[in-house]
Amino acid sequence: MLKWALIFLVVAIVAAIFGFSGIAGAAAGIAQILFWVFLVIFIVSLVMSLINRPT
Repeated sequence: MLKWALIFLVVAIVAAIFGFSGIAGAAAGIAQILFWVFLVIFIVSLVMSLINRPT
């Protein structure tokens, strides 16, 4: 699941570069959505790894 979070992060950064530089206006909205998706997946992955840690 952490792999998917990192993939979303890379896609969000690429979309942000294109969107915030004025190349594509719609890419800025996509970048914001992907950022929040990445953040949620990252937090869920972090919590799950802490819960499932072997003792």
